[in-house]
Amino acid sequence: ILPKHFWEKRDFAAALTEPPVGSGPYRIDRFDLGKSITYTRDKGWWGAKLPVNVGQYNFDTISYGYFLDRDVAMEAFKSQAYDFRRENKSINWATEYDFPALKEGRVSKVEVPHQRPVGMQGFVFNTRREVFADPKIREALAYAFDFEWSNANLFYGAYARSKSYFANSELASSGLPTAAELKLLEPLRQQIPARVFTTEYRPPEAGELRVKLRQAMQLLRQAGWVFKKGKLVNRDGMQLSFEILLVDKGFERIVNPMAQNLRRMGIEVSVKINELTQYINRLTNFDFDMIVSTFAQSDSPGNEQRDFWGSDKMDVPGSRNLAGVNNPAVDTLIEKIIFADSREALITACRALDRVLLWNHYVIPQYHINRDRIAYWNNLERPAVTPKYGVNVLTWWARQSQ
Repeated sequence: ILPKHFWEKRDFAAALTEPPVGSGPYRIDRFDLGKSITYTRDKGWWGAKLPVNVGQYNFDTISYGYFLDRDVAMEAFKSQAYDFRRENKSINWATEYDFPALKEGRVSKVEVPHQRPVGMQGFVFNTRREVFADPKIREALAYAFDFEWSNANLFYGAYARSKSYFANSELASSGLPTAAELKLLEPLRQQIPARVFTTEYRPPEAGELRVKLRQAMQLLRQAGWVFKKGKLVNRDGMQLSFEILLVDKGFERIVNPMAQNLRRMGIEVSVKINELTQYINRLTNFDFDMIVSTFAQSDSPGNEQRDFWGSDKMDVPGSRNLAGVNNPAVDTLIEKIIFADSREALITACRALDRVLLWNHYVIPQYHINRDRIAYWNNLERPAVTPKYGVNVLTWWARQSQ
């Protein structure tokens, strides 16, 4: 809800140089464009005594600083240029927090479990491309991602393998379909993989790499590809080849081992890093073979599933249907989610959709973590009980000076 008196004479698309009128617990106090913004608590805020808000919004001021460089941001935290930090890189968490203030107990470094859905992060196939049109090929290539090796050697054992588009939630499928799920899936039997009904989905798991690559080659042979003179070729002699497009240089260390495994199978793979603007343009127009992307989920999925997987979004530039899903069974299950009339119906529909997406191999699942990795200076205090959805710094408070 936007106040008419503030916006009616302003260009909504233009950058603001003065604080807008809001209705929340904080007001913008000052800002330096591109560098920082500071909020001041509104002591007369209308919602302060609502039960849902009691215990929140305890800081008189909150400042956010922006850094263009991750390393600079880390060093700034060590010198207490800011007080609270979330860490999303396992290598940083394992190696960058060995500094005097932490050893002296002036900084806390903790992992806080949470129960939020973590969605799906994975290598996304663009199934619009002929090379990825066959699900057997997509299934085969998943064997080249050696998660166990990556977790041990790159991630310091921090992650769990993702096995669901709704991981870390009650919406995730497991085992075989329940009776309630079968009511949704049976009418779609001719449109979905048979293994949806007979086999629990599991991505390729721990095992000797050579064995996994042999399994991949068996699937590729079934899809019409053969290994000749060091190359994997089809009946026309064309080598299987594709590009993995990245925007974050840090992902090279994750992607390159998989690319090396693919090359061992005779597949020509290139890894390309684009600058952000070009990368966005290529994604907007689906101009890629494979990318690394994340499909975030909530505890109450709905219309966004159409944008993720809906057939009518397949050719809409800028949609989130990055994989090019064009599947009437998926469309049907999306509608079951959107129009679910109870929590039980929603859970059932999500689990059914999860199974169909997994067995169509639209992505190679990567990994997730069900903990918030946080570090903070001990001038801050936090509640003894953490909410189900994890750390919410707005429920914290400043320590009283001694």
